[in-house]
Amino acid sequence: MGQLEYKPNVRTCAINLNHWYVVARTTEVRDQPVNVTLWHNDIVLYRDSQGKINALEDRCPHRQVKLSAGKVVNNAIECAYHGWQFNGEGNCSFVPYLAEKQKLPNCNIKSYPVQELDGFIWLFPGDGDSEAVTPMGLPEWEHLNYIGSVATIDCPGHYSYLIENLMDMHHGHLHDNYQAWACATLKEIETTDSRVDVLYDAQSYYRIDKIWSISQLFFPSLRRLHPEPLRVSYVYPHWASSLGQDFKIYCLFCPVNETTTKAYLIHFTSLESFWRLHKLPVPFRRFVKNSLFNAAKGLLEGLIRQDVEMIIQEQQAFNTNPLQRNFELNRAIAKVQQLIINQFSQQINQ
Repeated sequence: MGQLEYKPNVRTCAINLNHWYVVARTTEVRDQPVNVTLWHNDIVLYRDSQGKINALEDRCPHRQVKLSAGKVVNNAIECAYHGWQFNGEGNCSFVPYLAEKQKLPNCNIKSYPVQELDGFIWLFPGDGDSEAVTPMGLPEWEHLNYIGSVATIDCPGHYSYLIENLMDMHHGHLHDNYQAWACATLKEIETTDSRVDVLYDAQSYYRIDKIWSISQLFFPSLRRLHPEPLRVSYVYPHWASSLGQDFKIYCLFCPVNETTTKAYLIHFTSLESFWRLHKLPVPFRRFVKNSLFNAAKGLLEGLIRQDVEMIIQEQQAFNTNPLQRNFELNRAIAKVQQLIINQFSQQINQ
């Protein structure tokens, strides 16, 4: 008899480690070490004396306690237990009670490629060539014509549930006044080995073309439906979307384990229509952008709260009966699941 081909279950697929993941906002790592977890890996982030971000295994090889409980000393991180220090390459650089003829212990810990880009800390957890892979980035983050808002997602579910939720624009009625679109109709799907791009025709509730337009975010009675293209993309391992020319939304993933996903949802409102604003001095435009930062955070948190409630139920149903079949009509979801499985297979075959 021939050997049966193993087909992974998308709800238990590990991540492909050879990609850039977002583990924190840049503002979350200041003077003290910070612990983060990316797919079962405990990692400590810290800034050296020049402010450069470093990422190491969050363990001291001496007694296996967490380095994140220690402190930063110049360019090294110092363990709280015995004061051993480790530099940004993960090498032991100092032991306070080293005897005169003793050598420093050869007990390196793993260091990770890490960089700051567009307001976030991006980390490459795999053993592949990090320089051959480009982080997705957020081109609107510094752009003066876009107002940003950020909300954190703490989701007690496998990351596949969250990305399917983001790619499926047919669940808009769940969100009531929080949603920006209605009547989404799937038109096109394009796939490669690293992304799924989906185009929906939709009706938008907002048009940002007048000075009072931003008030539509807070007063539903001012909204008027008009047709807009709605594009959503799974650019593994992250998500990007646009609704017409006025709104762009990203979701940057940090899967923690098989049943926990952390992510950041970033919303940008465009000021492109206000041509007079573009002629004003750059410092003033920067002041406007910074003053309006997080104007839409409440809306994002409302969306997240409703979505997470559904994902909790999905994860619980899978835990109870992993063989229970789902009946799916959105063709984009099958493409998303296949991409997750393919990326997982790449990881285990490397």
